[in-house]
Parts: sequence; C-alpha cells; structure tokens
Amino acid sequence: MCSDSNSPRRAAAARGFSLLEIMIVLVIIGLLAGAVTLYASGYLNKSKQMTARREIAAITQAVESFNAVNGRYPTNEEGLDVLAQPSEKFPDPLLKGEPKDPWGNRYQYNAPGSKGPFEVICYGADGREGGDAWNSDITSDALKE
Repeated sequence: MCSDSNSPRRAAAARGFSLLEIMIVLVIIGLLAGAVTLYASGYLNKSKQMTARREIAAITQAVESFNAVNGRYPTNEEGLDVLAQPSEKFPDPLLKGEPKDPWGNRYQYNAPGSKGPFEVICYGADGREGGDAWNSDITSDALKE
C-alpha cells in the first residue's frame, strides 16, 4: 500500500521556507528598494533644480519690471522683499510672498551682480555658497549664458 502522506517529496514541500531563504529574499528586496530610492532622490533633486531655474527667471522678470517703473533696481537693503510689497506704482505685488527656493531657503539678491546690475542666487540643496551636483549654486547670470 502506497501512502502519499509519507513520501519524502510531500514532507519537503510541507516544511516551508528555511530562515536562510527568507533572509536572502529580504536582502534582495532591500537592495531593490535602495536602488529605487536612490534613483527617485536623484530625479527629485533634478526636478528641484529645474524649479529653481524657473523661479529665478520669474524673479529676474520681476526685478526688471521694478526697474522699468522705478528707474532703478532694488538695493541690497530692499532685496527681493520690496517686490512682494504693494506700492503706489504696483498695487499688486510683483511677487507673491517671500521667495524661497525648492529647498526652503531664501533666494539671495545682490546689486550690483557679478556680471550685471543685479544677480539672483539659489545656493542649492545645502543652502551654502559653492558646492557641486545638487549643492551647486544656480544664478540668474548663469541662466543668461
């Protein structure tokens, strides 16, 4: 009489996965999750840099509009804050609120700039001058080139 319940093949199948097999699967899943996270963070930082470039272009236009109406550029003391304030000549502010870069830092304004009458600067992900990759500075002067 042949009994299926006693066959070695059935016993091995009923046993389930060993701890080593489960650990190998978890390591593979962890490596895949890490790779996806690394790829996604690079994509996110690239998107933030592109957003900063667009915002610097918009701020530059607002500064030029201020100059066209007032015959001068904002001073360093006035900075970009003057563009967010209503005035007699601009009942609606040129900028909505305090301009901050995609990393939550204030855009910097220098008058005169390094290559023109003014310069708008984003210091990148680290919020400090200099740096490379995602920490590199983005300037209005560089956008003109």
